[in-house]
Amino acid sequence: MLTKSWMAQGSCRAIDPDIFFPSDGVGVEKARQICTKCPVQGPCLEYALALKIEHGVWGGASERQRRRIARARRVEVSSKSA
Repeated sequence: MLTKSWMAQGSCRAIDPDIFFPSDGVGVEKARQICTKCPVQGPCLEYALALKIEHGVWGGASERQRRRIARARRVEVSSKSA
């Protein structure tokens, strides 16, 4: 089970959640700027990757960026096992 204790330390905790679910690139950049200074950016990103969260900005990564990270990790794992 994934622990969520880090969430209480997130820079986003006092910000409107809609900021992290933007509909355009400008909105994504605003959310990413908040994430850049967040003390729990890493755990947040790993949480989103582990749960395969498809929407929003998590750990400073957009949906597209998380898909790329997940794909790269799958390739890395498969190349190590080959």
